[in-house]
Amino acid sequence: MNTAAPATPEHLRERMVDTIAATHHLTPAVEEAMRTVPRHEFVPDATAEDAYKDIAVTIKDNPAGGLPLSCASVPSLVADMLVQLDVHPGDRIIEIGAGTGYNAALLARLTGPTGHVATVDIDEDVTAHARHTLAATGNKDVVVITGDGGLGAPAHGPAARMIVTVGAWDIPPAWWDQLATGGRLVVPLRWRGTTYSIAFVRHGDRMVSDTMELCGFVPMIGQDGEHTATIDPDGLISLYWDADQPIDPTALAGVLDQPSTQTGSGVLIRGDESFDGVWLRLAATDPATCRIAADQAAIDSGLIKLVIPTRTPALAEGTSLAYLTITRTETEDPARWELGATGYGPVGPQLADRLTDAIRAWSKDRKARPITTIHPAGTPDDRVDGYVIDKPGTRVTFAY
Repeated sequence: MNTAAPATPEHLRERMVDTIAATHHLTPAVEEAMRTVPRHEFVPDATAEDAYKDIAVTIKDNPAGGLPLSCASVPSLVADMLVQLDVHPGDRIIEIGAGTGYNAALLARLTGPTGHVATVDIDEDVTAHARHTLAATGNKDVVVITGDGGLGAPAHGPAARMIVTVGAWDIPPAWWDQLATGGRLVVPLRWRGTTYSIAFVRHGDRMVSDTMELCGFVPMIGQDGEHTATIDPDGLISLYWDADQPIDPTALAGVLDQPSTQTGSGVLIRGDESFDGVWLRLAATDPATCRIAADQAAIDSGLIKLVIPTRTPALAEGTSLAYLTITRTETEDPARWELGATGYGPVGPQLADRLTDAIRAWSKDRKARPITTIHPAGTPDDRVDGYVIDKPGTRVTFAY
C-alpha cells in the first residue's frame, strides 16, 4: 500500500521550474518569479498536478469548437517570453491578453512595487476571472481592463515593456503610440501560416528584433488577415494563406490529382531534430509560402503525405503547389531522414526546387534567424530593406 502523502503545490511548482530551467535559459529574476507565483490559484478548475505540468490549461472553451477562447499558456513558453521581455524593477508594462491573470502576476513580481502593470482583454468573462485571481493572490495593484486589445491601454502608457499573449497578425498603430522609444515589445507574430514570439526593440519609427522563438497562440480577435479554404472535392485538404497573397484556392482545385514531382534536397536530419527553421526561412524569403493541412482520411488514402498533417509549409502559385516532405533513407548515418518536396501542377517542379533550395540554405546554418524589422504602414520603399510583407498597420521586413 502506498501511504506517501501527495505532493504539495509548492513541491510541484519547484519541480516544474526545475524541469524548465534544465532545458530553457531562465534569468534569475524570471526563475524567482516562477518559483513564487502560485499558478494553481489562477487555474482553479485544474488539479494541482495539471497546473504544474508544462501544458496549456483552458479556462474558456470555444462553443463553436476548435481552439479555446482563452487559456493559461504552456509555462515554458511563458518563461521564454518573460526572458525576451527583460523586465526591470519599476517598469511600466502593458499586457494584451489577460488570460488567467497568471502572466500579469509574474509581471507584477518582476517589476516590483515601484512598477505598474495593466492587462487588457476583450472578453469580459476572461477579465472577470483575471480580476478575481489577481485579487485573491495579493496582486490588487494590477489594472485589468475589458476592451479591444488592438487599442492597447492608452491611459497606462508610455510603456517600457509591452507583451502580447495572443497571436497577432498585425501591429496596430495604438501599440506604437503606447510603447516608449527604447522600449521592448514581445509579440507572437503570425504570418505565412507560422507563429514566432519576437522581441522587438523600438528605435524611433521602427522596431527591430533581437530574439525569436517558435510558439503557438490563440489568434487575436478582430485581426482577419489569414484566409483558409479546402482544395479537394471531399474537403479534406486545407490551405491557409495571408490576405496580401494572390492565392486563389479555386485555381488549385484538383491539383493533387495531377502527376507529382518528388525532389530531394540531400539534407539529412535525425528523427528527433527540429526543422521548423525551414518554414521560417520560407516565410522570410518566398512570397508563395503558406500552410497546408490534411485530415487523417486524406493521409490514409494516400492522397497526400505531409510531414505534419496539421501544419506543413507549402508554396502555392497560380494552379501549382509544392509542400515539404520527409523520407526515410537507407543509411547507417544517425541522420536517417531526408527533407524534400513534392510538387503538382504546371510549375510544381519549379516550386519544389525553390522549396529544396530553402532547405539547403537553412541547413548551412540551422540556428540562423532573420533580422525582422517593423515599420508603420506607408513607410517609403527607400526606408525599408529586405523581403517586405505589407499589412494594414505595418510593413514587416526580413533579412538573413
